[in-house]
Amino acid sequence: MRITALHNVLLLAAASTLLGIAQAATLIHAGRVIDGVGDRALTARTVIVEGGKIMAIEAGYRKPGAGDTVVDLRESTLMPGLMDMHVHLTSEYSRTSELERFKKDGPDVALDGAMYAQRTLMAGFTTVRDLGDSFLASLALRDAINAGKVPGPRIFASGKSIATTGGHADPTNGWAEFLGGGDVGPRDGVVDGTDAAVQAVRQRYKDGSDVIKITATGGVLSIAKNGLNPQFTEEEIRAIVTTARDYGFTVAAHAHGAEGMKRAVRAGVDTIEHGTFMDEETMRLMKERGTYYVPTISAGRWVFDRSKEDGFFPSIVRPKAALVGPQIQSTFAKAYKSGVKILFGTDTGVSAHGDNGREFVLMVEAGMPAMEAIRSATSVTAKFLDIDDRLGSVQVGKLADLVAVPGDPLADITSMQRVHFVMKDGVVHRRP
Repeated sequence: MRITALHNVLLLAAASTLLGIAQAATLIHAGRVIDGVGDRALTARTVIVEGGKIMAIEAGYRKPGAGDTVVDLRESTLMPGLMDMHVHLTSEYSRTSELERFKKDGPDVALDGAMYAQRTLMAGFTTVRDLGDSFLASLALRDAINAGKVPGPRIFASGKSIATTGGHADPTNGWAEFLGGGDVGPRDGVVDGTDAAVQAVRQRYKDGSDVIKITATGGVLSIAKNGLNPQFTEEEIRAIVTTARDYGFTVAAHAHGAEGMKRAVRAGVDTIEHGTFMDEETMRLMKERGTYYVPTISAGRWVFDRSKEDGFFPSIVRPKAALVGPQIQSTFAKAYKSGVKILFGTDTGVSAHGDNGREFVLMVEAGMPAMEAIRSATSVTAKFLDIDDRLGSVQVGKLADLVAVPGDPLADITSMQRVHFVMKDGVVHRRP
């Protein structure tokens, strides 16, 4: 009897398919659609989603069929799922961060990452590049999200960043001798010389990383005096880039000082992260070689604001935050005006997860039109990641990664901080 009933169900499903009978779908009634590629928003559209994909986009508001689900976004703007090219999902900076790195084990960091990943998704970011972690937690988080075990964005992860001894991503900076400070190598992301640099890239491949991240100059939050000095030779960076190409990696270079940036660009890195004291020569090199710039203005603003608070940063960090923080937005303005290619990125994990949308406001403040800022987080980033065949735009056949904000972000860019609808792979995670 059960076999017969099941047989009838299967026959009915097959007949429906052969006869072209419409299956239940999600109909999104959008007042405006920013598709991620065009120069203008479309008005009054129905986006039809089935099986995790965009099946049709129609003018007007289609009436639902039997079993269809309607999402009413007629007072909102629908756009592709947003992409952030610089996050750290497994941590978030606070007054206690320096102590917590000695108190938290891998499981603690991984569970923090699951919480921060969900916040990031709820803010409308369905794809991110995670550029540096500990315990390889971002790789485990990526795999858990891909397997549907926890909610979160798609992750392209670097795993442990690569530094030189004492450099910005040397995990033993500030350690007492009895803790084994300095006893690290390529496996831990600390290299000196080209041979060790090559080994570190191969270790990242073994770990399962998606991208290579290097710290080409000093940084703000590391327990080290200089935030600007070059920390790799050009030959070391070139060895990393050459090996990365062999293994199918792109290379991201954290850099604040101009000399370190120039070395990284000449050596062939794909992106410059932060770029705080980028000069005209660096911009010219980047344009010649097609190097992208990931500004992370919001992280700069955040560290500058915190530098005014007594006791928030260790004493060695505070002057670096005060120097670097206020510069990034003006550098971004010059780079944009100069024609450097720009990818959206926040360095969230320095600032709070879920606040990623503030970057749009700061980009527009610095002179980038709102539509270009949105494209820098959708179609431009998708093309850079080589996933534009399935993501980055609201187009028929693409995966249904869709987000919406109230009102019109082209008139009020602050609405990008108020995402109230999130769909990833056709699954609704947040609705008004």
